[in-house]
Amino acid sequence: MDFKLENKRVLVMGSSTGLGFAIAKAFAAEGAIVGVTSREMHRAEQAAEQIPGSMAFMCDLLQAQAGKQLVQTVSKPLALGGIDILVTNAGGPPKGLFSELKGEDWDAGYHGLWRSAIDAIHAVLPQMRERKWGRIIMCTSTSSKEPIPKLTISNAYRAGLIGVMKTVSQEVAADQITVNAIMPGYTKTKRLEEFKIPEKDLIANIPARRLGRPEEFAALATFLGSEQAAYINGQTIACDGGLIRGL
Repeated sequence: MDFKLENKRVLVMGSSTGLGFAIAKAFAAEGAIVGVTSREMHRAEQAAEQIPGSMAFMCDLLQAQAGKQLVQTVSKPLALGGIDILVTNAGGPPKGLFSELKGEDWDAGYHGLWRSAIDAIHAVLPQMRERKWGRIIMCTSTSSKEPIPKLTISNAYRAGLIGVMKTVSQEVAADQITVNAIMPGYTKTKRLEEFKIPEKDLIANIPARRLGRPEEFAALATFLGSEQAAYINGQTIACDGGLIRGL
């Protein structure tokens, strides 16, 4: 199936490793021009070297207005020249029980997860509205639906992003812009390895009886960015092997 992504300009935030990298690579494979980002330029450049048709950009999502500034930089004529598809993505915030977390932990989560996405979306919408076409894909987590123990900050902010997605999707639908959220379950990445939970214990709770692959999550993102997905809007879609039990 031709997703009609040839020469579409895609910005994938937090894309030097993990799920973001897989998404950037998948869009590039469909002929898109992709902006790859990291808080360290050399990491962004290393990632871009592995993705044909991509450009590297540095952006520390923990800094104030990072999302807005990134969109402005990527949209310049000598960069991508605009953004047709925005993928908001960020690494996990500090983990811990509510009683263990400090104010600075919440501040880091706010800027890295919440405000970076809000600012980027706010900055990109005018150009999408002018073109009467756009795709915004927000990477969240299954914790948006079912809280995960010790991921208190992620549980809180990622669930809030679902509310933002639902609200914005209604406001921009008439401009032929879709806004959707995608939720990875337990996926085989370095981030998951940091939790140091035995893989067999994780798999025991997944109906598919295996971990997800980054490429599977990336395939979902790529489809939502396609022309064929033009009527899918305001949805929260999990790629989790059946992990979420609720409706």
